[in-house]
Amino acid sequence: MPKRRSRTAAFLAAITCVLTLLAPGAAGASGAAGVSEAAGASGAADARARTGPGIPRLTDEHGRALTLRGWNLADKEHRGERALEDITERSLRDMAGQGFDFARLAVFWDDLEPRRGAYSETYLRKIERILDWAAKYRIRVLVDAHQDIYGPAFGDHRGIPAWATRTDGLPYRQHPDDWFAEYFEPAVQAAFEHLYEDADLRLAQTRMWRVLAGRLAGHPAVLGYDLINEPMGRLRPGEDMFTAARRIEATQITPMYRRVAKAIRAVDRKHWIFIEPTPAAGEGKPTALGRIADPKIVYAPHFYNAAMEAGRDYDPASGWLEAYEAAVVRYPRERRVPVVVGEWGPLDSSLPHMGRFYEDAIASIGRYASGWASWQWCYGGTYCAMDRQGRFRPNKERTARPYAPAVAGTPSAEAYEPGARSYRLTYRPTPGGTTELSLPPAPHGWRVTVTGPARAGTGTVRPGRRGTVLVHATGQATGRMAEQATGPVTVVAAPGA
Repeated sequence: MPKRRSRTAAFLAAITCVLTLLAPGAAGASGAAGVSEAAGASGAADARARTGPGIPRLTDEHGRALTLRGWNLADKEHRGERALEDITERSLRDMAGQGFDFARLAVFWDDLEPRRGAYSETYLRKIERILDWAAKYRIRVLVDAHQDIYGPAFGDHRGIPAWATRTDGLPYRQHPDDWFAEYFEPAVQAAFEHLYEDADLRLAQTRMWRVLAGRLAGHPAVLGYDLINEPMGRLRPGEDMFTAARRIEATQITPMYRRVAKAIRAVDRKHWIFIEPTPAAGEGKPTALGRIADPKIVYAPHFYNAAMEAGRDYDPASGWLEAYEAAVVRYPRERRVPVVVGEWGPLDSSLPHMGRFYEDAIASIGRYASGWASWQWCYGGTYCAMDRQGRFRPNKERTARPYAPAVAGTPSAEAYEPGARSYRLTYRPTPGGTTELSLPPAPHGWRVTVTGPARAGTGTVRPGRRGTVLVHATGQATGRMAEQATGPVTVVAAPGA
């Protein structure tokens, strides 16, 4: 969502005030404390066992439980012949070098189809070049059909082509210091409604996705498709943002997702399809999205806090994180779909409580989601992971920690102790299966120990090197592999000597 800048301060501060009145259990008024210091520091040893029941894990083609950790890749500044030029091989190499295995790649319909029916071969090749780099560095890619303020018909925004923009002649005014408020301009709201309701625009959108998915379906780096970034819509007289969001999600966005998913399945039956709620979900409101009848749907909300997006520090006692978590789990539990958080991260990561925020946020997301992509992998800007010298910006190094990208079996507990830099994973293995462990570069390297019916391919990782450790379950796999386990496996990664 962010365009290397904050969301509107005034508008989102107003949302915060509305939430205080509307959201049941919002803890600011009740004085309920946030996650305790101890819980935030420990990463909540058996978090998934407390909060995750009813939410399935994302899996790979071998049935292994996946955990995705990574960043968004987006170039919103360049288009046409210069499209995507800010995303280089260095971006993928550096991400992988810090232990990340996941990228959410923003692509723009206005670059793919600049004129109705004329798809850009050059743009498709640029996308494929990025995917080639991702495959080289073993990064899974989610292809995200990104939009901000609908598209280029509204100034310098990106997304849906100008030829697919209908405004009914309604007014539009730019808000240079308040960009998110432009979603509430009458012309922008009309454009979204026409996209959802006009038969020819519906057809154009499904054709675009058939072209894109048909071209990328065979690429080994592709994990799935994010159908539209942060969809919005038209508020009716008397509606507040949250009432409108639920109506739009239920009556317009859900049918759109069903149409697009059907179009993708005509050319690609393998990859996951990611669906997003409106941005209202980021403020702790349950989505009203309906069921998408497809066996490989992933719920992909975003995780932004209004106060922090306006530049303020994290307040652990506000209750926002707890309210968000309580709301976000409802849809995936009801629909039995995995969760991956598609965007998250504060505007200013250097504020006094941001270290606490990163620990609390990663622990919280880990209780219900199969992974996340932070915003954004770039060099120098406020949201960027790295400064211009290629060093992590303040507190963002906390995102680089040990985890298990793929578990051949059923995970039962996972914990990371930031102070001790110690990681522990317990799971019931699939005999013959291979579990992967990702370890970021560390000053003293890593020492890996395994107990139970499995063995590690290596017991050490050298200082300063990213490590990928393969843990092979012993025994032979027969019949229903996941049910042939003989006992739990525990893997511990601790600092080396």
